[in-house]
Amino acid sequence: MSRKGGDLALLMLAGFRTLADRATAELARRGHDDFRPVHDFALHSILSGAENASELGRAMSVTKQAAARTIAVLEERGYVAREPDEADRRKMRLRVTERGTALLREGEAVFDEMRDELEKQVGAESLAKTEATLRALVGDNAIRLDSPGWAADVDSSGRS
Repeated sequence: MSRKGGDLALLMLAGFRTLADRATAELARRGHDDFRPVHDFALHSILSGAENASELGRAMSVTKQAAARTIAVLEERGYVAREPDEADRRKMRLRVTERGTALLREGEAVFDEMRDELEKQVGAESLAKTEATLRALVGDNAIRLDSPGWAADVDSSGRS
């Protein structure tokens, strides 16, 4: 039985996992040893408009309780803050702090550095062809940075 298609899927997943693990390790070396890839998804979701645990849970395809735990961790570490909603002072809304924004910028720089290393390893032309091939296979907007919900087959309303 052929596993060509399955092997391709696993190679693509392994490529993502390898880069994410390397980025996490590099961020730890740079003083962010408490940061995990799920935190990146959460911060991007908050920047994209998730203002509370319910909205973050829907954006990340997790329960409200799991989202609340993620918020508590990010708040404790100074990456997000809660502030009163200006329209309704009884409500609290989430905001990414300057520390959180700086971390996201640093993470982007880490990925840029890793891409530069890959380019040196395999050559600029080879890497450009690989990127073009991947875009042809999955499209430019196949994965939204603000949500890992693609793995759960969830539509934009949060329903599976």
